[in-house]
Amino acid sequence: MADTDIAGIVKAALAGVEIPGGGTLADYPGLSEIIVTKSAVAIAISVQPGMEPAFGPARDAAVRAAESVAEGRKVMVSLTSDRAPPQATGQAAAHGRPGPAPKTAVPGVRNIVVVGSGKGGVGKSTVAANLALAFAAEGLRTGLLDADLYGPSVPKLLGIEGKPAVREDGIFSPHRAFGLSVMSIGSMLTPGQAVVWRGPMATSALRQLLRETDWGGLDLLVVDLPPGTGDIQISLFQQAELAGAIIVSTPQDLALIDARKAVDMMQRLSIPLLGLIENMSYFVAPDTGRRYDIFGHGGAANAAAGMGMPFLGEVPLDMAIRETSDAGRPVMASVPDGPQAAAFRAIARETLARYPGLRPAG
Repeated sequence: MADTDIAGIVKAALAGVEIPGGGTLADYPGLSEIIVTKSAVAIAISVQPGMEPAFGPARDAAVRAAESVAEGRKVMVSLTSDRAPPQATGQAAAHGRPGPAPKTAVPGVRNIVVVGSGKGGVGKSTVAANLALAFAAEGLRTGLLDADLYGPSVPKLLGIEGKPAVREDGIFSPHRAFGLSVMSIGSMLTPGQAVVWRGPMATSALRQLLRETDWGGLDLLVVDLPPGTGDIQISLFQQAELAGAIIVSTPQDLALIDARKAVDMMQRLSIPLLGLIENMSYFVAPDTGRRYDIFGHGGAANAAAGMGMPFLGEVPLDMAIRETSDAGRPVMASVPDGPQAAAFRAIARETLARYPGLRPAG
């Protein structure tokens, strides 16, 4: 059955869900577009701030109604509301309005480190995947969450095929790849399918990928953020306890301008800045061994010093990193003793040396 047909059937099923104040969810103006993929149905219910508890039973009923007609797809139904930003919490409370919900830990995860950038095209996802593998090589039980919902690339990078399993209680069982526990919305899409979701739907999907996955007791969850400074980042930063953020940039000034914007966002939201990585830092010609600083060199180290944050290391512009990423076998997994993997291992060790709390106790 076509996805559009499933969406219509789900909408009809929601006609049996009563909402506070009378009426049904199918006719409620705060009901989002019903998004259907090959393995998921996503719905957002927008309510006034403070009305979330009252709509809780309706949300639960909507999950049951949608599951009854979704033909085995995972159903994700979220409540969304416009809330005051963190700096306005005191003012909101003074006017009787609720502030942002408190941050909470993610079940089964001891520490979360996000990997971000101010712009696309700097190799952030490749760095995130190899860095997660480097942390695992240091003995940490590590996972990787692909939070780049509009451009998920982790399944390609790690050679993951098929959708994740869903337990009877609706909790995802993550994929396993090279020793990592991995979740990505990309595993639920058909090849070439775009994620055409508004901000509330995207942030709802991320929340469920993060919190409705059986992570199984990780020491560290690496989160590959989307580029930029948008809704997905803000939502994650406001709801989850984070150990900190690592920023990826290339050496040229244009990339560093955008990296500074990502740093500014994280500082505004009180996210600890663990350090900056310079990707595509230099190129070594395979025939002569001569080094070329194609995009300049040292820009990220200087920028990190100027922003008062650690510089964690350099990753070369190297054919092997590109080829292994395209093949779904990252260089940290396929050539773990090579010079390219050594760059990622050095960054992981530098990070752990600076922040020993990321290691498990004992």
